[in-house]
Amino acid sequence: MSETARAPEWYREWFGEEYLALYPHRDEDEAQAGVALLMSVLGRPDGIVLDLACGAGRHMREFRRRGVQAVGLDLSIAQLRQARAGPEKLVVVEGDMRHLPFAAASFQVVTNFFTSFGYFAQPEEDLQVLAEIRRVLSRDGAFMLDFLNADRVRRALIPRDERNLGERRVVQERRLEEKGKVVVKEIRIYERGRDRPVGTYYERVRLYAPMELVEMLSAAGLKPDSTYGDYHGGEACSDCPRYILIGHAT
Repeated sequence: MSETARAPEWYREWFGEEYLALYPHRDEDEAQAGVALLMSVLGRPDGIVLDLACGAGRHMREFRRRGVQAVGLDLSIAQLRQARAGPEKLVVVEGDMRHLPFAAASFQVVTNFFTSFGYFAQPEEDLQVLAEIRRVLSRDGAFMLDFLNADRVRRALIPRDERNLGERRVVQERRLEEKGKVVVKEIRIYERGRDRPVGTYYERVRLYAPMELVEMLSAAGLKPDSTYGDYHGGEACSDCPRYILIGHAT
């Protein structure tokens, strides 16, 4: 049995203090580009935006800067603590995206940035996430699903890399599982001079192809209107880094 099979809920452990220590800030320019793409397609939302899997709130800060009201949801207490720490006083909620703690039709837009989808052990759980997105969207609501390019991930997979971060050495190993349907990254953290890791963590993402995503969205009552291959609005393609879908509730 693999390590990931023994610990399928990897996301409960990884996005905590160690994650924040290794990735003290994500790219703010990237967050700005993602929000700008959404607003170039949908215009400025008049209602509330839900940033699903909001992390430390970098996309929410960009919404706030643009005068858009946003609420964030994440499972990680450490990430939410950081989101609340800034001067913006972001409104964030702890919760599981499979069971959103919001009433039906609460939001005009739901966003899911930076591959925060495909985390669960079974595809049915991912479909449940999409059904919850549809439930909390208003009748004229819209969504943005920002996913990775699955085919590109398979082709360009880097099996191993290593870097030093202060007094620590971080080793990352990647592999495909379930006949190429899942990508797993194992992160081992070593203190200087030690041969055994002080921490081992995982990332596990199901590699949905574009048509699979479209079919899942349709089954949940969500219809993609446009797709993009990057945050600058480039056309989706086989070599693009992202597969971004923007659409509406049906």
